[in-house]
Amino acid sequence: MPKPFLKMDTRFALPNPLTFFPIPATSKPWLYLPFNKNFLASHCNILYTFIGMMKFVRKSLFLWLFLISSFTEGLAYQKNTVMIPMRDSVRLATDIYLPSARKNPVPCILVRTPYGKNNTLDEWLMFILVDLLQYAIAIQDTRGRYASEGIDSLYFSDGWGRIRDGYDTIEWLAQQRWCNGKIGMFGASAMGITQYLAAGTNPPHLRCCVVMVAASNLYEDAIFYGGEFQKALVEGWLREVGRSELISFFTAHPNFGPVYYPIQLSTRFDSVNVPILHIGGWYDIFTQGVLNAFMGIQEKGGPLAKGQQKLVMGPWVHDISKTSCGELVFPNSNSTAFLDEIVSWMEEHLKGISPANPLPPVQYYLMGDPEMENSPGNRWIKSATWPPPATPVSMYLREGGKLSFSPPLENERPDHFDFNPNDPVPTIGGRNLNLPAGAFDQSPVETRSDVLVYTSDVLTDSVLVVGQIKVKLWASSDGLDTDFTAKLCDVYPSGKSMLIADGIIQARHRNSLEKEEFLVPNEPTELTIDLWSTAIAFAPGHQIRVSISSSNFPRFEVNPNTGKPFGDFSETKIAHQTIYHDGLHPSAIVLPVINPPATLVLENRSQVSKGFFLGQNYPNPFNEQTLIPCRVSDIPKTPGENFPKLTIFNTRGEKVREWLFSNYTTGTFVIQWNGKDEKGAILPSGMYIAQWQYGNLNQSIKMILAR
Repeated sequence: MPKPFLKMDTRFALPNPLTFFPIPATSKPWLYLPFNKNFLASHCNILYTFIGMMKFVRKSLFLWLFLISSFTEGLAYQKNTVMIPMRDSVRLATDIYLPSARKNPVPCILVRTPYGKNNTLDEWLMFILVDLLQYAIAIQDTRGRYASEGIDSLYFSDGWGRIRDGYDTIEWLAQQRWCNGKIGMFGASAMGITQYLAAGTNPPHLRCCVVMVAASNLYEDAIFYGGEFQKALVEGWLREVGRSELISFFTAHPNFGPVYYPIQLSTRFDSVNVPILHIGGWYDIFTQGVLNAFMGIQEKGGPLAKGQQKLVMGPWVHDISKTSCGELVFPNSNSTAFLDEIVSWMEEHLKGISPANPLPPVQYYLMGDPEMENSPGNRWIKSATWPPPATPVSMYLREGGKLSFSPPLENERPDHFDFNPNDPVPTIGGRNLNLPAGAFDQSPVETRSDVLVYTSDVLTDSVLVVGQIKVKLWASSDGLDTDFTAKLCDVYPSGKSMLIADGIIQARHRNSLEKEEFLVPNEPTELTIDLWSTAIAFAPGHQIRVSISSSNFPRFEVNPNTGKPFGDFSETKIAHQTIYHDGLHPSAIVLPVINPPATLVLENRSQVSKGFFLGQNYPNPFNEQTLIPCRVSDIPKTPGENFPKLTIFNTRGEKVREWLFSNYTTGTFVIQWNGKDEKGAILPSGMYIAQWQYGNLNQSIKMILAR
């Protein structure tokens, strides 16, 4: 291998933290406090949250820094610029920061970035990581970027192809005299993607990663969604990094195939052999990519990775340092709360220091109405798995713009709209990078004639949706190809319709992302629209809404409706779309509903007596059996009163099952119901009412049977 080029820079020092006066020109290049915040300006900077980390550091280390600064002029670290050779002799520029006072080799944290190694870490933070925590930090320009040699290959040289820059860099660092052979990786967005790709090559000396808001499968997570081009994301990002000429490369390869295999981690889950802390956001552009990586490696990873992954999902957009999420601000959701856990993660895997409070496998934020007092959401949940156990519950599109737990009738009439590619539905919020991102009110577009809206009745109890959401849509078009979009919204009592999740499917890719299959004009076809995953508590008094259309621009490219090759806009056509919701074509959104034992919101039931009570059934929704708790105590039995009874009704008010407590005794009872009527016939999916009655006392709850 060619000898690496080594450039020695001057040493850096930290002055007394209480000194904020100008430093004479003859002094060493001091690091100023407060630190420079400009590095957070970029959406994809590795350290979105380190303004918050400084607050954390100041709280926990202020006394330490004060004592240090009282006895010394300042501590220093060394910065070396190295050209690290790759297997094809191309050299990648890497800044290496070393503790000045180290006595023994130290572990190294590697950051690989396409945004310029000089713009990645703030100098004050570098002092914390290098001199105080005693890590070596290596920050590298990826191939063809800034000071690195070679041709910018946009991640294709970072994985397991013929060129493996991540692998080669890790193994080179591990062999240096100052390194103890333990390498960790860290970073967000692009710097997270380079971690996933490096982990897929299984470098022997890689010990752990902290991946934030990153794609694990670039074709599905970042470039195409449901077969449709993610126009604003891809074109905006490529122009930002000066590689707009690559837009034509992706549009020339609209179908998934071998060209994308080297950047598709799902094909390499079993090759990953390190613990990874995965951090993502519900409104991030890569939400599902983070979740898929966690699930795939947790289940299929190598011996050191399987079962050793950790996941944190918050109510965040791509820039997780933001305290707002679109038009909403969720309480207790600041991403800086996890900085201590990030440091502990590195300390555990690179230094062998056991954490005082080990991370649970999964932590996710259950969103809710932030304006509602005692909302069933707006809190962090710990779980052993992702997704947590849930019941798939279908809410059906119904005639008249209804969204219902009950299936449609046999002869319900379909809905129609015309989709004009020259007048697409504009994007308002959602999972965006260079457009406004997060939860936004969709009311301005829901009144358009090309948007169909289906809304539930006002909820009387909370509905907790946690997991991946899909819309099963029966539709037809008079064209050979078109798009269909879906949005899930939380309708507040004020009427605003807040976006939770959205998605799209290109009809030609409804059955496969690898092959195209055009529509038969005007023939009903079932399409699945993936809305990715979320965690939301729909509160009592709110409504659940689904809207269907054929465009969401510029988040997604507009389909010209002609069936011509992808990207051919020489002609456009107005498509006449039909949405079916009848007995043979039951269009529905499938929600993963979980039980809320810790956040149970009781219905508006009158507390007529402390001794008379009907609790919410568990589980709810259910598909085989459910338990219904009820109580009668401290209520004397008087002559002539009826016996307590529990009755179940369907939504038409018809009695389907009843239990009569003829041998009256006081106490708490738990009734097990198997979803059958009095004759043992299996009842259909839908909502049922359980009524607990004794004399003139009665209470009721709603239950959802989902088969």
